Amino acid sequence: MSTWDDLAAHQASVASRPLAELFENDNRAADFSTRMGEVLFDYSKTNIDATARALLIRLAEEAGVAARRDAMFAGAKINQTEGRAVLHTALRNLDASVTVDGADVMPAVREVHARMTTFARDLRAGRFTGQGGAITDVVNIGIGGSDLGPAMGARALAPYADGPRAHFVSNVDPAHIHDVLARLDPATTLVIVASKTFTTQETMANAQAARDWMAAGVADPAAQFAAVSTAEGKTAAFGIPPERVFGFADWVGGRYSMWGPVGLSLMIAIGPERFDDFLAGGRAMDDHFRTTPFVDNLPVLLALVGIWHNQICGHATRAVLPYDQHLARLPAYLQQLEMESNGKRVAMDGTMLAMPSGPVVWGEPGTNGQHAFYQLIHQGTRVIPCEFLLARAGHEPDLAPMHRLLAANCLAQSEALMRGRSLDEARALLAKDGLTGPELERQARHRVFPGNRPSTTLLYPKLTPFTLGQIIALYEHRVFVEGVILGINSFDQWGVELGKELAATLVPMLEEGADAGAKDASTRMLIDYLRG
Repeated sequence: MSTWDDLAAHQASVASRPLAELFENDNRAADFSTRMGEVLFDYSKTNIDATARALLIRLAEEAGVAARRDAMFAGAKINQTEGRAVLHTALRNLDASVTVDGADVMPAVREVHARMTTFARDLRAGRFTGQGGAITDVVNIGIGGSDLGPAMGARALAPYADGPRAHFVSNVDPAHIHDVLARLDPATTLVIVASKTFTTQETMANAQAARDWMAAGVADPAAQFAAVSTAEGKTAAFGIPPERVFGFADWVGGRYSMWGPVGLSLMIAIGPERFDDFLAGGRAMDDHFRTTPFVDNLPVLLALVGIWHNQICGHATRAVLPYDQHLARLPAYLQQLEMESNGKRVAMDGTMLAMPSGPVVWGEPGTNGQHAFYQLIHQGTRVIPCEFLLARAGHEPDLAPMHRLLAANCLAQSEALMRGRSLDEARALLAKDGLTGPELERQARHRVFPGNRPSTTLLYPKLTPFTLGQIIALYEHRVFVEGVILGINSFDQWGVELGKELAATLVPMLEEGADAGAKDASTRMLIDYLRG
């Protein structure tokens, strides 16, 4: 039998075991949790026991996770379908030396980081100004990884934002850019266009709209643009001088790119020193991932819990539930990170996968979700593993009692998911209210919670730039480990291409009324409607 078979057999043998039963062992919480510094990861409220953990670790060892990890950090071209190295880690390990194709890539990384730092400092200090004075607002135009990372980070680190206000435009729906720019003054606004190729359809449409808006308010619109791009010819044609163009290599995937130039808007908002703290947090998680045995390795354990729930138990989704309002955009960020990375159907060699790939990732911040979809999580017919995140302290010491209420809700939800409420317990509660007979029985069944719903909890002292760096790197490495175990390439995204290609053929049909006869009947009908 393979390790996969052993895991399946073991899971079948313990599937009906109550989670609460595991805590009859007083050491359960300590044995199935681990720490990295002040970050605590608790996976004791899952059905993983010592046997399951040993088998999962064996699975990771057999898949070559350690060797693949070391190859990634060393600059090997592990993105085999695109023939690229995978070195987003280099953006936060600025003291390292990494060779790709025989050349050390780090001098160029440090040079771009230094230029970003100088530009951010000049802008924040008023040495770089708009045509109406100091820059008060920065608009980042991008999509996907060029938007989700910095947008999530700017919201997460809002308590540290003491620079110009950061705004983000991604959707090609004109309402998005209209609503953002309507509140701003062109003369004191900087626009950053984030597109590696400077050809991304949605981003360039928004960039042109922003340029037209800027031109209506200032004499030289390009003077208040910067670019995150490697296409210097195209940025020059747009009017952006090379000193305000910040590029990064093709070994940095979009959804892994917020550590470098894509994070420029975040650096401007919170300052270079705090941005470097963010990088330091990611670097600390890198070091932990590289040096810690699997049994205490946070990214490895988080990945193994994911493999257990999805591939072994068959739970097709996972809910990410940050009890931290500043992490409200984290679930959306992780949707791209995880679903674009591991949403594949073939292995590295092109053969069909023999099991499901990545899960559906979704979520909302607590306590809002409790009044929305937790009903399904607690009493629905599907089991949805939950991942809770919670800080020990918030940024509002004068509102500490509210934070304790928040924390109590978080802990209560994980306990309720695990323990549930039996029919006998429901009957006893209703009997106290005076119900009897058939009505008591009917009402009691509506108040049963099946329990045995797994969850993990990640605790951290406070959401600082350093802590955010740890959290994001933790999830990046989790995706990597899961991908290696599944035998897939987590660093390409061919699934986004077909829709782009078809959209390009449809634009002329909608704009100019070109012949749509080659399209299917449904698409032709929809085109006719939109043409009016």
